[in-house]
Amino acid sequence: MISSRVVRLAGVIAILLAGTAGAAAQSFSLDGLLPQGGGASASGRIIQIMATLTVLSVAPGILMMVTSFSRFVIALSFLRSGLGLQSTPANLILISLALFMTFFVMAPTFDRAWQQGVLPLVENRINEGEAYTRITEPFREFMLAQTRPADLRMFSDVAPPSIRPTDPSTQTVDLRILIPSFMISELRRAFEIGFLIVLPFLVIDMIVATIVMSMGMMMLPPTVISLPFKVIFFVLIDGWNLLISGLIRSYG
Repeated sequence: MISSRVVRLAGVIAILLAGTAGAAAQSFSLDGLLPQGGGASASGRIIQIMATLTVLSVAPGILMMVTSFSRFVIALSFLRSGLGLQSTPANLILISLALFMTFFVMAPTFDRAWQQGVLPLVENRINEGEAYTRITEPFREFMLAQTRPADLRMFSDVAPPSIRPTDPSTQTVDLRILIPSFMISELRRAFEIGFLIVLPFLVIDMIVATIVMSMGMMMLPPTVISLPFKVIFFVLIDGWNLLISGLIRSYG
């Protein structure tokens, strides 16, 4: 399922980069990308191409802002710090795990955005404005469900009057207010989860440090002894299963 969604996303990117179906040609040429005669239509097509390239360049940032990726990667970073491991698992592994967990959790949202917005746009059944509304609607619902009301009220209170909502709990909240509110809420929950992850490893460190000090081994770092105990403790309790299932269920 994940691979099929990745193929779908890659197909959308390829279609956006290729321009319209009528501009396709056997040899690479910029002539087909712009309408003949110039004028306002040519300027509009240039703006569309620049907007598409801009969106593709900031796609990683958008992924972190409007999905569950930040909570996952922060929680996994806390796990590595709690274990006392500097580079194991490697950053590539943690980020890849967080990325595929994000695809798993966000699958219903991605599917709705594809069926309601991207697919009709590719088939020329709707225009760009309507497609934008349909694509952002599933993400808006997801972010509203995961955003704390206190964070949403805070950004609504400090927002300019032109985008300030009358009721922050409704679906009409401007994305310029909703996205930072969602990010703040995700950071708070990620740090709460990180505290629960680090706490048992801290207890092990304290116990080992007390035993080492009582034995008079002042020159031996307690972390050297506590590291294998923390690793075996995490393995025995099936820590990966507990952590990943807990993170996924936090979006229930």
